[in-house]
Amino acid sequence: MAPRRRPPGRPGKPPTGKSASKPPSGKPPGVSLNRALSKLGLCSRTQAELLIAAGRVRVGGKVVRDAALRVDMNRDRIAVDGDEVVAERKVYLMLNKPRGLVTTRDDPLERDTVYACLEGLDLPFVAPVGRLDKASEGLLLMTNDTRFANRLMDPASHLPKTYHVQVGTVPDDAMLGKLRTGATIDGESLTASSIELLRSGGRTAWLEIVLDEGKNRHIRRLLAAHGIEVRRLIRIAIGRLLLGELAKGTARYLTAEELALLAG
Repeated sequence: MAPRRRPPGRPGKPPTGKSASKPPSGKPPGVSLNRALSKLGLCSRTQAELLIAAGRVRVGGKVVRDAALRVDMNRDRIAVDGDEVVAERKVYLMLNKPRGLVTTRDDPLERDTVYACLEGLDLPFVAPVGRLDKASEGLLLMTNDTRFANRLMDPASHLPKTYHVQVGTVPDDAMLGKLRTGATIDGESLTASSIELLRSGGRTAWLEIVLDEGKNRHIRRLLAAHGIEVRRLIRIAIGRLLLGELAKGTARYLTAEELALLAG
């Protein structure tokens, strides 16, 4: 879907260009131009930087090539290729990420990305809320509401995330105790809110692991520190929002009730 822009001649607020003053703190007002284009739902910040560098973006009628220029999204008129950019409708999606996809928009290695699961849907630009690594599966949220995304990703929120993890061993009580103690790797402490044995059979078992913070490859590194192989890793819940029966590789809109589950 092409980004929604204000048609030529539609009334809008007059251009203001750069703000003439700074707040008492000395920090420039507004947001950077590349971030503004992302917040308006046009594209990612990286894509915005390319548009700006190519001279395709105007602020207040003037071509701007500085992605760091501070703009006031409520007053400054921002246009791309001559069309004024206006805020898109807010979109909130849940996606059942398959294994083998990377959680990014553009991959320099040209690997398949989670955006393949959105093909054919009539959507504005949306971005993942957090990440799941290539080998991981399950619940991934996507949205164009940056405030919503930042709130969920803020470590201070301690929003729990629940994973079902298949491991290549059957841990006994002693090993579970060690896992619950955590591990320190390269000076970084890796712990989980809870680790429980769900079921076991033969030489494998399934664990339920709950994190209230998300460090890079957190679970894989924690288990590897104790010599445990991860065979599958599936995120099945974010807070009280459950993945449920959503088919792998598909996405759907969150309901109002589901958004309320994430509100607190």
